[in-house]
Amino acid sequence: MSARVAVQRYALVGAWIAVIVLFCVLRPDTFATTSNVQNILGSQAVLLVLTLGLLLPLTTGDFDLSIASVLSLSSMVLALLNGEQGWALLPAMGVALAAGLAVGVFNGACVVLLGLDSFIVTLGSGTFVAGVVTWISDSRTVTGLSPQLSEWVINNRILGVSLIFYYGLALVIALWYVLTYTAVGRRLLFVGRGRSVARLSGLRVGPLRWSALAGSAFIAALAGILYAGTTGGADPSSGQSFLLPAFAAAFLGATAVTPGRFNAWGAFIAVYFLVTGITGLQLLGVDNFVQQLFYGGALVLAVALSQIVRRRAAGREAVAA
Repeated sequence: MSARVAVQRYALVGAWIAVIVLFCVLRPDTFATTSNVQNILGSQAVLLVLTLGLLLPLTTGDFDLSIASVLSLSSMVLALLNGEQGWALLPAMGVALAAGLAVGVFNGACVVLLGLDSFIVTLGSGTFVAGVVTWISDSRTVTGLSPQLSEWVINNRILGVSLIFYYGLALVIALWYVLTYTAVGRRLLFVGRGRSVARLSGLRVGPLRWSALAGSAFIAALAGILYAGTTGGADPSSGQSFLLPAFAAAFLGATAVTPGRFNAWGAFIAVYFLVTGITGLQLLGVDNFVQQLFYGGALVLAVALSQIVRRRAAGREAVAA
């Protein structure tokens, strides 16, 4: 591996380490503590899972703007069935996952069968689902979830870190393996690089795009269940705060580890790089609005950097060919 390639792959890791060192020096009594590290790792697992789901349609060249609403739908369905209707936890979780998957299947049908743009479809379906969540919840926060869910999400810990972090890490490893080493992952990538070429090569472009959108919604529903476990309930608008950070982390992650590609390890690094910066700034006494500024600026910068990296990668491939 050349020095230039190594810099491209691990520049974000270096920036993350630099941010950690900076805030450890500035706030050693609050930032450089075991409890702060444990809190950072555990508190962002929901965002990590949601970002990982987003990688699937992005790999095929599609957008899914409905993921935040699917998260809200899943958590609300679970809270209503388990917390208010008295359903057992596992059947309620199954219905919540099925509800999220149904949204993804609908999105895929509109995109593939009707030929509609994924950006418009998922924007519309996300808005519709947000309305459904508000309707079924009667615009109120629903609590009373079984404490078993919280036990297996945040209360039980390994090395002081909540289990939810390890669930997210397991999903990172699984998605990394699928996108890197399986035929399905290579096909999704091929579709994203050029649908016409992929179609001429014999790939079933439509079903691949459809499955990516369905998978994205399913993982978003899983994130909703985890979110419900962290809060013990569900709020109708809880998911909306995750949309911008998820896109920022996905695009920023595409500049790391495997530059030019949306990848699981890059997303993992990006999520925790962003939250480390925000946490450090908050400990310095910066106002809460810094979170919106940080994520918004990171998204614009990440999209610009990822496009530059992808163009360079495509240029190298063209020269090699």
